[in-house]
Amino acid sequence: MLNIPYGNTHLPFEEGNAAVLRSRIGELRADRSGSDLVRAAMAQPIGSPRLSELAKGKRSCVIIISDHTRPVPSRDILPHMLRELKEGNPKIEITLLVATGCHRAASAAELEAKLGREILDTVPVVMHDCRDKTRNIPIGRLPSGTECVIDRLAAEADLLVAEGFIEPHFFAGFSGGRKSVLPGICDEVTVFGNHCSRFIDSPFARTGILDGNPLHEDMLAAARMAKLVYIVNVVIDEEKNTVAAFAGDFEQAHRKGCDFLLNYCRVPAAPADIVLTSNGGAPLDQNLYQCVKGMTAAEATCKEGGTIILCAECADGHGGEGFYRDLAECESPAALYAKFLAVPQDQTPQDQWQSQVLARILMKYRVIVVTRPAMRKTVEDMKMLWAATPEEAVAMARSMGGKTLTVIPDGISVILA
Repeated sequence: MLNIPYGNTHLPFEEGNAAVLRSRIGELRADRSGSDLVRAAMAQPIGSPRLSELAKGKRSCVIIISDHTRPVPSRDILPHMLRELKEGNPKIEITLLVATGCHRAASAAELEAKLGREILDTVPVVMHDCRDKTRNIPIGRLPSGTECVIDRLAAEADLLVAEGFIEPHFFAGFSGGRKSVLPGICDEVTVFGNHCSRFIDSPFARTGILDGNPLHEDMLAAARMAKLVYIVNVVIDEEKNTVAAFAGDFEQAHRKGCDFLLNYCRVPAAPADIVLTSNGGAPLDQNLYQCVKGMTAAEATCKEGGTIILCAECADGHGGEGFYRDLAECESPAALYAKFLAVPQDQTPQDQWQSQVLARILMKYRVIVVTRPAMRKTVEDMKMLWAATPEEAVAMARSMGGKTLTVIPDGISVILA
């Protein structure tokens, strides 16, 4: 019996003779605390002097930190970064810049939960706003032609560093590293240009792929232009605890962390007519928008013309009115995809990328969503099918000709090889 993550609980499913694909994230164990792992990584930075050395002679330092939507264990990381900066230069002025990307600002309660009272009381915290044209300034042009516009605070800092964590990402390859800058602290014009339809259409814009990935290449260029010189990135286990840490040069340390994680996330594909998966449960399956990520794992191992089954509570509904209307109002997924490909890079609208990925999936596969009855109309409006249970969904898929079955209990934790 398998337990498929669903909201804050699980859906039991008898797999029978199905192939089951799991990452090895559950095998990650640490023999030290997360704080100790970070301290050790910072003592031997990859491709970089120690942070204390970088701080010497600098007037100001901006530390880019993740926002409330990312489970980065900042309390393991920031105290060591702050300590080393002050050891190298007691007079350096440090500011924390929250990399919101295009998300909303974090609340005071969310910041306190993330950072703790002591840091909030001693270090200034500034929230990035991707839509504030008075606070974001151009620093160059990316290889794709998109203007690179970043938060003025970061652009004018004498020393720019970042914290973060590394996980598989469904079109940037992996999170972390350069993503602290783009999309983290960029103006929306840069974010939208980076997430354009041409880039999303690339076969290299997939989970676990960095080389040849056009989004990654522009992100690297943005981080170089911004003069990001040092990062501390961690890998976390299923309970969100730090199990590995990588510090140093933003490119070299990040790549080392990605290679480490790849060994635990990569699993051999098991192509099947029917692929059942989830978005990892709450909070990641809070809406259909987020659940496109889990669908891409199933897409990577489902036979063309087959059926993808996605189990998700969707407690917050569809997740975006524009996203919903794109699918609900289009003539067909193929027509919608063609429409997106015709949109110029500098006119990319908010959330087009998410709609595009879902349209890509729907062009080749039937999608059945196992979710709350209240979501049935929304699911069906968006060109998908609804089922009450995994067993009902599998029966529907078999009635449409599906025979072989693969189950990926947690679709966001695997990289299919």
